[in-house]
Amino acid sequence: MKAELVELLESIGYPAFLQGSLNKDEPYPGSFFTFWNFNNPEKAFYNNDASRCAWGFWVYFYSDDPQKVEEVPEQARKLLKSHGWVMDGKAHDISVDRPTHTGAYFTTYKLEEYEEES
Repeated sequence: MKAELVELLESIGYPAFLQGSLNKDEPYPGSFFTFWNFNNPEKAFYNNDASRCAWGFWVYFYSDDPQKVEEVPEQARKLLKSHGWVMDGKAHDISVDRPTHTGAYFTTYKLEEYEEES
């Protein structure tokens, strides 16, 4: 799921990194995504076997251009939704540890259906 998420986000034209993986001593890129896989509960049990996993991700967008922070997260939400991802609301503001950037994030899920074993 992580590879699919990164591929979709980067198709918008900005790099995507695991949250917390940027070197704190280096300047941030002008605009970029980060993500964090916060939960992977299994669902839909039958005979003590799960039939799917709900991958949960927080997707962050940071930019030195406040207009992009208003527009790009919604573009990302729409793209992910068109590829079967489930959105949990719209993006909202987050605090950023750099005075040059602002940011927003949203929560998304992707269901992984398990194949039945014969």
